[in-house]
Amino acid sequence: MPSIISGFEYDIFISYRQKDNKHDGWVTEFVNQLKGEIEATFKEDISIYFDENPHDGLLETHNVDKSLEAKLKCLIFIPIISQTYCDSKSFAWQHEFCAFNKLAKEDQFGRDIKLSSGNVAGRILPVKIHDLDPEDKTLLENELGGPLRGIEFIYKEAGVNRPLKPNDDPKENLNKTNYINQVNKVANASKEIITALKRLSQHIEEVSKQTLEVKPAPQKNPMKKIIAGFIILLALIIVGYFYIPKLFKSYIPLEKTIAVLPFRNLSNDSTQLYFCDGFMEEILNNLQRINSFTVRSRTSSDHYRSTKKSIIAIGNELNVNYLVEGSVGREGGSIKIWVQLIDSKADKHIWSNDYTRESKQIFSLQSEIAKDIASELKTVLSSKEKVLIEKNQTGNIEAYDLYLRGRYFWYKRNRDDQRRSIEYFEKSVRADTNYALAYSGLADAYYYQAWSGWVLPRDAGYARAKKYAMKAIALNNDIAEAHATLGEIYCWSEWKWEEARKELKLAIELDPNCLTAHFYYSQLLDVLRENKEARQQINIALKIDPFFAMLYYVSGLYYYHTGSYNESLNNWQKMLELDAERSAAHFYCFLDYIKLGENIKAVESFQKFMQLHNDTLSAKYSYNAMDVYNKSGFEGILNLMLKWVSETQNKSYLGGAMANSLLGNKKETLDCLEKAFEQRSPEIPRINNSPYYEFLRKEPRFQVLINKMGLTDYQMVK
Repeated sequence: MPSIISGFEYDIFISYRQKDNKHDGWVTEFVNQLKGEIEATFKEDISIYFDENPHDGLLETHNVDKSLEAKLKCLIFIPIISQTYCDSKSFAWQHEFCAFNKLAKEDQFGRDIKLSSGNVAGRILPVKIHDLDPEDKTLLENELGGPLRGIEFIYKEAGVNRPLKPNDDPKENLNKTNYINQVNKVANASKEIITALKRLSQHIEEVSKQTLEVKPAPQKNPMKKIIAGFIILLALIIVGYFYIPKLFKSYIPLEKTIAVLPFRNLSNDSTQLYFCDGFMEEILNNLQRINSFTVRSRTSSDHYRSTKKSIIAIGNELNVNYLVEGSVGREGGSIKIWVQLIDSKADKHIWSNDYTRESKQIFSLQSEIAKDIASELKTVLSSKEKVLIEKNQTGNIEAYDLYLRGRYFWYKRNRDDQRRSIEYFEKSVRADTNYALAYSGLADAYYYQAWSGWVLPRDAGYARAKKYAMKAIALNNDIAEAHATLGEIYCWSEWKWEEARKELKLAIELDPNCLTAHFYYSQLLDVLRENKEARQQINIALKIDPFFAMLYYVSGLYYYHTGSYNESLNNWQKMLELDAERSAAHFYCFLDYIKLGENIKAVESFQKFMQLHNDTLSAKYSYNAMDVYNKSGFEGILNLMLKWVSETQNKSYLGGAMANSLLGNKKETLDCLEKAFEQRSPEIPRINNSPYYEFLRKEPRFQVLINKMGLTDYQMVK
């Protein structure tokens, strides 16, 4: 039976991986249920293509049936998105999903259409039967050109990730979904899309008739006929150019990329700044919990705290389409909040509101504002998103206030303020012993201190950080930051690589906008020599926060590891634009310039590195790097570096290993690496993917170090 719209083969095409139907026939059961539901939903008979025969040549084989392209010419494409579907090498992905996506964009309707409700829907209607790995979700969203939205058939509980079945009890399912209701949602969504397509088809036909029904008077003069034909053709072109594209494109909304700028403090008391920043951050965090939003991090927003730049300039620099501005006033037992939403591309006010509440209503107010912003951006929240936004971490105002003070000092990232943050986090948990966010704050603070060498021995700091991260998770398993910190501890302190991977992937699943999760995960992948995946994760982090200098440090490092020296150099220079005092950036510029054959620039970068890292050294040796280079070349400069390393108070054995490796000193390099290992130098695992040590990879002493860190199975570059 052909489609109800002329020119199409089917109304609905069901795409799936055959292996998802082999075990229990879930896909066949779903299709049968959907057919029955559609009969009860549509007045007309709706045709569905479903490849019931695994040997039909349409799924797992590349012996493509010539009729496939015709079968794909349908109104709606329903992919059954599973753990196995997102495989770029599979037949279903290449010749069905990607093929339909291309065909739909090029046919008379386009892939995205306006529904009668005014919302925009895609003709690809995903049915999800598993929670996806982040890389699979990214693959899908890259192909779709936007966030993945679908109807979920997932049964979930601790350690379980399987398709929802008809006999599953919704009360036992963490998602609380009912199988029959979900089937009904697919049928209703299909009806909305097909109804819109029918209306659109009729409209296009009417436009065509109106344009073509031109009745010129009989003409004997052939030249007049030619002119009349030309006028008709010109009319068709004008109508097509100005009218028909608007029919499709005007309904496609801006991508929902958002930055929340620092809220203004309306109180005369400057000590209330922590509360103002904390309230702003909670709005930002709530928006991050909405999957269809991409929200820039707080550190990126902080860059514009006192800026005089225009709205359009800020939007362009942050690469966002929307900005949220606001102000906070607190007096006595009440708070007054003003918030506005701005289209940053047009510098156009979209919405604003004033909120006045009692202080005890602060938690409901934060979720209310996030939901109001979502509503203004025509975003329908899922039940899970609503739960996350409305979920209060504490009902204790004192504990919350102390937590905000702790975060305020934690963001300053210096030694004294980190200690002050710990004091406030500890007071917060004393005020509410079940306050998960305060424990997560303690985990972050102790981890940062241990990594920076401000808590010695480091293992003691890491142990405390781990204890508090696990406490936070025990109280609330949905805190992405706590999972990210735990994953980072598993990576750099305990060398439990797969445990680290599990925690970091979970953090990203819980909050796709979690900056630290993507940042930390990229570092793990770099250590494990998964270079392509590390690049993907750090690029996501850079998109979330384009003003965090440390991200450019690791991004430059990853480019250097893969021999992309120009890209590496660009990242180091970007880092120096954001933080000119970063000595390591100058050193890596030195290395990049050597690889690029720009010797003079290399020596200048080395000079800056030494001066920033230890001014007393330059005074002691009274050296001039250019003189050293002119006399002894780069060998002289590297020997100077070795001399500096050997005389600094806290000897950098990894620095010594790097210098010796560049000089080709095999034994001395291994000596330094072994000493760095004995000291548990924080970045010692990086030697597994560092190009400086490739010439040692087959050396028994090097292999012993790799084995002790549990990295023997991660030797192949993927």
